[in-house]
Amino acid sequence: MSQVQSTTGPALQQEGPFKTFLRATEIDTRMLGMIGALLLIWIGFHVYGAYANGAGNFLTARNLWNLSVQTAAITVMATGMVLIIVTRHIDLSVGAMLGVTAMLMAVLQVWVLPNWLGIGHPAIWIITVIFGLIVGSIIGTFQGYLIAYLEIPSFIVTLGGLLVWRGAAWLVARGETIAPIDETFSLIGGGPYGSIGVTASWVLAVIACVGVAWMLASARKQRARFGFPMRPTWADFFIGGVSMLIILVATYVMNSYPWPKGIIKQYAAAHNLDPATLVVGHGWAIPVIIALAVVLVMTFMTTRTKFGRYVFAMGGNPEAADLAGINTRRLTMLIFTLMGFLVGIAASISSARLKAATVDLGRNDELYVIAAAVIGGTSLAGGSGTIYGAMIGALVMQSLYSGMVLVGFDAAIQNMVVGGVLVLAVYVDTVYRRHAK
Repeated sequence: MSQVQSTTGPALQQEGPFKTFLRATEIDTRMLGMIGALLLIWIGFHVYGAYANGAGNFLTARNLWNLSVQTAAITVMATGMVLIIVTRHIDLSVGAMLGVTAMLMAVLQVWVLPNWLGIGHPAIWIITVIFGLIVGSIIGTFQGYLIAYLEIPSFIVTLGGLLVWRGAAWLVARGETIAPIDETFSLIGGGPYGSIGVTASWVLAVIACVGVAWMLASARKQRARFGFPMRPTWADFFIGGVSMLIILVATYVMNSYPWPKGIIKQYAAAHNLDPATLVVGHGWAIPVIIALAVVLVMTFMTTRTKFGRYVFAMGGNPEAADLAGINTRRLTMLIFTLMGFLVGIAASISSARLKAATVDLGRNDELYVIAAAVIGGTSLAGGSGTIYGAMIGALVMQSLYSGMVLVGFDAAIQNMVVGGVLVLAVYVDTVYRRHAK
């Protein structure tokens, strides 16, 4: 280990300061590119809004809070799409799966459970969420079985699933909108009451900062234990400091968005307070917390478990993985089951945010999810991809849509821009892989 640290060959001596910094910190250059693109999008829309309308409204606490909530459901599904694309498959049915799952959940909590348990029963939202996770997992398992054991191409299975599940969503309620959903369930979608508040947000931020410090210390200890090359101490401090700064700044922004005046008046009247002096910040929204928790769990699953290692081994070379003893068929079915489970979570967030279930819920989401994964660095050739990249990709996608809506772009132009960005992302991936070889 000491030999690796002290080696200074000609190549290292000729490195520029930027390359030396990247090598020491082990920061992914593609992630830097995505973050840079995201910042350019944010600043560009804000400046354009200021030029066109006299005041930039993109980089405001209100818009960034709404942006985080709008990104939550896509982020959840994009984490599962990473594994599917890594193993050289595709899932075109996630939007339709979300639609039929949300409709079934709405039927359960609006038409069925109130007759059994009574309107407003505290168990309604719990049963509904569990039911949605089960439905999504069953659909995913069924499609995974067709792909893995009947050897039907995933493109065909999920394309058929897109049509089947979209039609099933319409048949569930004959095209009707099912509302209103359970009040407690609707908190999963965010809103003033679907947020954890200022104090809890700061507590969560402190816990997250402690978690960052612990992960860096644990990783350093593991490297020393197994004799792996160590990052310089300053690099760990830099990574930890930047991560903590991002957490604290994001929390400050979430807390800076106050409740609307109408909600303030209702809250003040219910608690005998003076609305003129009452200021309540939203804090982190519940759907955003759910999405971040999914990202953390999926990151741990893909990087620290046997399941994750098998997924990337299979994506890199399916034949070699099969010869090495990995049950690739079972693994494929499990990946699609996991995708269905994540769709169940996303269906809960989407229907709760809308406070209803409609036939069009989830329409075109499959395109946004695939685009988020690809823009986030997941290679369509298989074998490479990251969960945090998919999260950033989802944020890039939603930022483009949100920004174009704010500045008044036509829907046709919005689709053209997103399509162009997706093609550009695939081209960048092709160039990156060519240079890597």
